[in-house]
Amino acid sequence: MPPGILAATGMLLVAALTPGPNNLVVLRAAARGDLAAVSSAIAGIVLGGVLMLVVVTVAADAMPAGWTSLRWVVASAGAIYLGWLGVGMVRGAGQSGAGRLPAGFAGLLAFQFLNPKGWAMVLALVAAFPGQGVAGTLLWLGPLFLFVPFACLLLWALAGRYLAYFLRMPARQRVFARIMGLALLASTGLLLLS
Repeated sequence: MPPGILAATGMLLVAALTPGPNNLVVLRAAARGDLAAVSSAIAGIVLGGVLMLVVVTVAADAMPAGWTSLRWVVASAGAIYLGWLGVGMVRGAGQSGAGRLPAGFAGLLAFQFLNPKGWAMVLALVAAFPGQGVAGTLLWLGPLFLFVPFACLLLWALAGRYLAYFLRMPARQRVFARIMGLALLASTGLLLLS
């Protein structure tokens, strides 16, 4: 097992559990009882994340071998950005707005490529696994990008009605965001150490 795989799992877990547009789309569809919308949303989100992982992994593998410092800069920058998000969540600034959200399989698949948090996560994790090659990186990170978000989104869907009610209260949103922020900071620290 490559070093950092547990930190990568933790970061993906926190990112997938943390309230954000992806989770809000699934939560809303589940609260309405729309199983078709929930299924297509989860499929679009997960496939979009996996496709982003493939694109970044292939691009990273094409970089000249002497660019290890660039790999370190990308991993560090991504981890710092995710840490910044964690700090914002702990401080209470990590609340998601309820603006216009993407919908449907294609909309949510495309949205993953517009999501800065998603890019930071994928770039940081791929950069943190040097020397694995495309096949090795996808062998270790591919299943994580497939199963962790799927399981977390399924959890959001199953708990849709309850969480929608529970997280309506601003005090509860702040507590939940702070807990997720601390977990994101811990995972980011582990990634930087590995």
